[in-house]
Amino acid sequence: MATGQIFSRTTQALFYNYKQLPIQRMLDFDFLCGRETPSVAGIINPGAEGFQKLFFGQEEIAIPVHSTIEAACAAHPTADVFINFASFRSAAASSKLALKQPTIRVVAIIAEGVPESDTKELISYARSNNKVVIGPATVGGIQAGAFKIGDTAGTIDNIIQCKLYRPGSVGFVSKSGGMSNELYNTIARVTDGLYEGIAIGGDVFPGSTLSDHVLRFNNIPQIKMIVVLGELGGRDEYSLVEALKSGKISKPVCAWVSGTCATLFKSEVQFGHAGAKSGGEMESAQAKNQALKDAGAVVPTSFESFETSIKETYEKLAEEGKIAPVKEITPPQIPEDLNSAIKSGKVRAPTHIISTISDDRGEEPCYAGVPMSTIVEKGMGVGDVISLLWFKRSLPRYCTQFIEICIMLCADHGPCVSGAHNTIVTARAGKDLVSCLVSGLLTIGPRFGGAVDDAARYFKDAYDRNLTPYEFVESMKKKGIRVPGIGHRIKRGDNRDKRVELLQLFARTNFPSTKYMEYAVEVETYTLSKSNNLVMNVDGAIGTLFMDLLSGSGMFSKQEIDEIVNIGYLNGLFVLARSIGLIGHTFDQKRLKQPLYRHPWEDVLYTK
Repeated sequence: MATGQIFSRTTQALFYNYKQLPIQRMLDFDFLCGRETPSVAGIINPGAEGFQKLFFGQEEIAIPVHSTIEAACAAHPTADVFINFASFRSAAASSKLALKQPTIRVVAIIAEGVPESDTKELISYARSNNKVVIGPATVGGIQAGAFKIGDTAGTIDNIIQCKLYRPGSVGFVSKSGGMSNELYNTIARVTDGLYEGIAIGGDVFPGSTLSDHVLRFNNIPQIKMIVVLGELGGRDEYSLVEALKSGKISKPVCAWVSGTCATLFKSEVQFGHAGAKSGGEMESAQAKNQALKDAGAVVPTSFESFETSIKETYEKLAEEGKIAPVKEITPPQIPEDLNSAIKSGKVRAPTHIISTISDDRGEEPCYAGVPMSTIVEKGMGVGDVISLLWFKRSLPRYCTQFIEICIMLCADHGPCVSGAHNTIVTARAGKDLVSCLVSGLLTIGPRFGGAVDDAARYFKDAYDRNLTPYEFVESMKKKGIRVPGIGHRIKRGDNRDKRVELLQLFARTNFPSTKYMEYAVEVETYTLSKSNNLVMNVDGAIGTLFMDLLSGSGMFSKQEIDEIVNIGYLNGLFVLARSIGLIGHTFDQKRLKQPLYRHPWEDVLYTK
């Protein structure tokens, strides 16, 4: 165990198992104390590497993240404190590994419930190698104006109130982290403040004891008096009694052992900490308080009188000239985080993204204001989700069912179309799923899939302007534009596309109006008179029927319908549907373990 000071204004730590808030609190304390360098040198996050952005005052800094303890210690040889935020299951193993590193002198174990056999092994190793273990079940420790561990002393407001940004003359040690905050406040009120405070932890076997730290405080010149807060259970306080009796402690010690109320209970009671359980008369608070008093410590009659005892002891030292007045300083203002400032209404910050379709900030994600649980409980389908996310409203069942039919009918059209071909070639090149999917999707456009949007746009415009099929087709011919949604490589007037027939049958059965689709049928009759392959294709059927869906549902204004067509919603439907098939082709090629594709020479016309 160390015999003197273990922290300073240049102490740096390695933080195990990334926790943003306690690390940021350490850095804020550094800034408050006027440190030139951050107290956290590196973060150890098993399995991760890189950097973590945090604030050092107004400045944003990047703290290195290491995947192993060994790597962190090698990268930061001056960091000699290891702050372990691992769970109780892995705290012992990681702490032991840290203690074995030659650069580490102090290990603080935050987790409670670490197996006692593991803790005893850590204690034995630390003592035989002259190292310090604080904890388990500790909040850590603090040297005022110099260094603090994790969440020790709580918020910045509490630290400022307790004047922990500059050193005083009192050394304090306790088993309890929560009670430490109470005593820091008390010490600040009735003395010139704290110099160092340690919470050894509430488990049965702490890595270092009350007396370990009291003896250490006795060797630190800046500490003029010592305050000890013990608790019932265990016999740690008796080693302090022996040290007082043997004269090893020359400085005044104010002590109190809490838990005197245990005698009021008829049966044995455990108070919070694993170690706060009296195992006999000697482990009672009353017995230990009396022993400390008999050994020469200043022990009050109750906890309520503890503050008075500390005050009187301090004032006596001041009168004797053993304590020089501390020069008060004004600590710098810690910049407030933007998020907290926004919540408190102190600042207005512009947002960078607008979203009106979904929100995941609450207890569960919502699509257009509809909670995910409602979507599942009501048995909604993919069409309902599309209606919420695309159209921001719940469409009638026949509308969402039509959307689902469109997706099923357009999911795939064989391996030879351009999108599927691209995907297959990419999959056979050994690329990942996303690359294969994107290579196919990138072919979607005016010649592949994009006709859905154009069919909706042109047929709607022609119908709304009361053009006859003859006027519409001939005007398109004069412009040099093929009528989108009309024409097929394979299908003919006497061999209609079954998908078109299914969509038309569904719409005529369920839609309130099919005026745009019926108009397209009239156009088809005219085009078939010109050529037998100028038959309505699936793009034309979907495009015109979507116009019927939007106008017939009564849920969209004319302006909204025009906007939906112009934005490209219908093309989005084709993209969504065809993604299913492209993903299928990717899996198919990988499952078949197909080799790299090479186009055959005989299928290429080589010409000069």
